[in-house]
Amino acid sequence: MKAWLVLAVGVLALGPAVAGAQPRATPPRGGQTPARGATPGKPVTVDADKMERFGKEGLVVFTGNVVARQDNSVQHADRMEVYLDEKGNRIVRTVSVGNVRIVTRDCRTGTARRAEYLDLEQRVVLSGDARVWQGDNIVTGETITIYLSQDRSVVQAGQNERVKAVFYPRDEAQGEGAAKPRAAAASTDGCGD
Repeated sequence: MKAWLVLAVGVLALGPAVAGAQPRATPPRGGQTPARGATPGKPVTVDADKMERFGKEGLVVFTGNVVARQDNSVQHADRMEVYLDEKGNRIVRTVSVGNVRIVTRDCRTGTARRAEYLDLEQRVVLSGDARVWQGDNIVTGETITIYLSQDRSVVQAGQNERVKAVFYPRDEAQGEGAAKPRAAAASTDGCGD
């Protein structure tokens, strides 16, 4: 299957950057928590201007220039809410809002006004001018829902705009997995976007 068709079918698997942070049974130190699922054993580092923990609610809120990193994947947002299970042992849901940008270790990028991850359902929802791209291939819509365990995506249009997708064919010499290169730009994530 051609790489652009795989992108069309799966949109992009952005779940690891959104959902990778699964906390330890004990409180995290230095903002690091081990991963669960996407990259087992790899630490997750969250940097923010402020962190608040609400123990009774099982909620940790990061605000101000939030940057969450794991294994060369990164998520940026103005605010990230992390909801824990009753025992505080694992993340069940995350909600990121404001200037959400996710870059996966394989240089797939997604942006939206809001990103929500639901662990039990293995579902990521990007909403509000959602965009997902790799190289020059891009899918846009009001909402992009990624069902991680099913390798399935649904892109929904907004009231005033339809879903849009642009896919570029690959040169056979580049191989099926090679993305058409964009003009290189200075980047701290190593992806050139």
